Amino acid sequence: MPLFWKPYTSEVSQLVAELKAKKPTLEAEQRAGRALLWDKPQDRQLAADWQAAQVAQQPYVYQTKGD
Repeated sequence: MPLFWKPYTSEVSQLVAELKAKKPTLEAEQRAGRALLWDKPQDRQLAADWQAAQVAQQPYVYQTKGD
C-alpha cells in the first residue's frame, strides 16, 4: 500500500457527507417526514377483511363474458 493512499469515496458519498455537515438535523427531519406517511400501526383484521373481499380477475380483462 502506498504511503499517500486514501480510501476511495464516491461523489455521491461525498455529497451526502457534505449535506450532513451543512445541515446536522437532516437525518432527524427525514425520519420525521417518513413517520408522517409510512410508520403507521397496521390493523391486521382490516387487512385480512380487505384481502378476503377481493374479486378474482378474469384471465383477459377486456373480453366480455360470452354466453
